[in-house]
Amino acid sequence: MTSVDPVVARKMWRTLEPYHGLVYFTPHATAAYADLGVTGRAGYFASRAAPMGRVSAGVVIATFYNFAPYLVRQGIPAAWEATTPTALVAARLEAADRALHDAVGADALATDEVAEAAALVRRACEACPPEGRPLFAGHADLPWPDRPHLALWHGATLVREFRGDGHVAALVSEGIDGCEALVTHAADPVAPVPAEVLRRTRGWDEPAWADASERLRSRGLLDAAGALTPAGAEVRARVERITDERAMAPWRTLGEDGAARLRAIVRPLSKAIVAGGLLGGPPGG
Repeated sequence: MTSVDPVVARKMWRTLEPYHGLVYFTPHATAAYADLGVTGRAGYFASRAAPMGRVSAGVVIATFYNFAPYLVRQGIPAAWEATTPTALVAARLEAADRALHDAVGADALATDEVAEAAALVRRACEACPPEGRPLFAGHADLPWPDRPHLALWHGATLVREFRGDGHVAALVSEGIDGCEALVTHAADPVAPVPAEVLRRTRGWDEPAWADASERLRSRGLLDAAGALTPAGAEVRARVERITDERAMAPWRTLGEDGAARLRAIVRPLSKAIVAGGLLGGPPGG
């Protein structure tokens, strides 16, 4: 274990996220889940939740955090009646494989560097404690794929869920619920995302969004125009800082040099995925 600046956690997330995240947008996943009888947005919820087993809609609502509950209940538990979590996990991995080959190419995936990156991320993930991290823990119980590019994808998924579970914990500690988290995100001038995009893709209707905004205003976190107040900006910055700090376990294990090496290998792969235009739109949609 070495001393590593928490900013490394954010850098690693930004670099690894496209390599993992393409599975949410590829038509290969949509088709694979549909073949199992799970269609539409239900495929996203069921495939990502599947490593936790046949969990209830309530568990998915709690762990995914910022999606409107009705949206989750449209797909869960019906997905478990159509197929099994094991089948969805396998379909998701196969979809990731096909999507990576489409976006990056077989030659770029079959390199010694990718194998090196897979070994690095595995060492990083094996240092992550599962306590209090339900999505991470479920994924960590899955076997590691044999093929290096898929082991790298699995590792990117693990560190993404490890970070996400910590982010939810930080929001809970600040008393920010799922819809409120989206409202503060939309109001953040540093990394603005249109409120309508966040509201629509997470399934919140306008009255629910307005209610969340009013709750934040009543706490002095939003002003009358819907912008973050100084207090709101402080809360959001604290959540992001804590998220980075609580995501450091894998990167302390690798150290600055190991993390930098992993980032250097994955960066061109992620750039190719982004350049291909696959990422975008609602998850699973």
